[in-house]
Amino acid sequence: MARIISVQEVSKHNIPEDLWIVVDDTVYDMTEFAPEHPGGAGIILRYAGRDASASYNEIHAPSLIKSSLHSSKVLGTLDPSSITEEWVKPPPSVTQSFSPDSKPPLDGFINTHDFVSAARQTLTSKTWAFYSSAATDLHTKARNTSAYADIGLRPRILVNVKDVDTSTTMLGQRMSVPIFCAPAAMAKMVHPSGEKGIAKGCRAKGIPQCISTNASFPISEIFSSINEPGKYGDTPGTLPLFFQLYVDKQREKSEKLLKEVETLGVKAIFVTVDAPVPGKREADERVKADESLSTPMSGAKAKNDAKGGALGRIMGSYIDSSLSWKDLTWLRKSTRLPIVLKGVQTAMDAKKAAELGIEGIVLSNHGGRSLDTAPPPILLLLELQKNCPGVFDRMEVFVDGGVMRGTDIFKALCLGAKSVGIGRGFLYALNYGEEGVQKFVEILKDELETTMRMMGVTDLSQVHPGMLNTGAVDHLIPSGEQHPYAKWRPKSKI
Repeated sequence: MARIISVQEVSKHNIPEDLWIVVDDTVYDMTEFAPEHPGGAGIILRYAGRDASASYNEIHAPSLIKSSLHSSKVLGTLDPSSITEEWVKPPPSVTQSFSPDSKPPLDGFINTHDFVSAARQTLTSKTWAFYSSAATDLHTKARNTSAYADIGLRPRILVNVKDVDTSTTMLGQRMSVPIFCAPAAMAKMVHPSGEKGIAKGCRAKGIPQCISTNASFPISEIFSSINEPGKYGDTPGTLPLFFQLYVDKQREKSEKLLKEVETLGVKAIFVTVDAPVPGKREADERVKADESLSTPMSGAKAKNDAKGGALGRIMGSYIDSSLSWKDLTWLRKSTRLPIVLKGVQTAMDAKKAAELGIEGIVLSNHGGRSLDTAPPPILLLLELQKNCPGVFDRMEVFVDGGVMRGTDIFKALCLGAKSVGIGRGFLYALNYGEEGVQKFVEILKDELETTMRMMGVTDLSQVHPGMLNTGAVDHLIPSGEQHPYAKWRPKSKI
């Protein structure tokens, strides 16, 4: 029988040399383990002799402490009758998060911008800085969205559009609407359900989710959270999960991870290729990082240094910047799953990927988070159509970045995209848990259906480039690898 321990007893053990904490009503002796804690010692020391459940569970999967600590250090169960008013107060250094009651009501949301506004108001300053930030002057982040507005629609009339069908496939997987949840790190910073909440919301609406290497939960736990029977509309099925891979400097770690996700049933591997090093995200640097943050699959830990506290930079230190085209041979040997290159930004690289037999590419600039002034994905679709249209017949092409409206989705599909990925939007929707994710998808699906009807389209197979007016941006599309008039004049190194 578990030992019953009072809050008064726990409170006595509040120094590094004698350190107990409570997580989910279980009392742990962390004295020896704190310095070696995979998530860092910060959160343990902050809650020495206290209940760390709320703060711990905002960041970590519950399994982390259980899998890392020896059973002899599990001391017993907290006595609920001993809880006092003083016990439930957070430490002075802990910033209180907003309560659900302080958020705008979800039923009043009518577009995706409403989720952004609510997130800006209610997420912690660090969470908002991490997710909303982009590289240097934020030009690419802004252009990702504004470029869609520069492309016009050419509606057709007098078409029977009573019934429209938004369903399609992605890498052989059925989806109810051509949207997938793009990979994003540490979703538990937004909501305790983290990637599990996104998975359940996506599953309910019949769209795929791509899990980040830097997810808050091990991918096995995300799979377990959605293993009950599910549906796409009226057709029974299971949620297709994809896995995003940052290749580790220690390749054997990536190989192990690839084998694990393949065994679990992941449908494809999305290899991030647009971030050999993290971009300079100044808003993220300015806000001090919580050093208790960590990710279970990559093992990355947060810390602050002389440059600042940017989570993307600090927690991406394990990523192999030597990754090159020749490493795709290694990748093929490491998995039998379809491979998608996430972060293609030129027609030349798209063509090369197709020639190498890659199953798909994501035209993406990492949401503007890697290199500022990189091209918007919607314009990259035009670059491919202009310079290497054959790639659309040889592999599936996706885009992510800047999608805020159903019209954006429609325009991307007209130019050859098979589906569109959304990253930040799903995180902001997760601010309302699984229900928020579902609402987010419903809004975009409704807007897409409206756009299809206005355009005289009843099925996504009917969309084509002629439905768009791209005259305002055609002059921005490169015609090849070389500059149209500037000549390269190599100079000797001084």
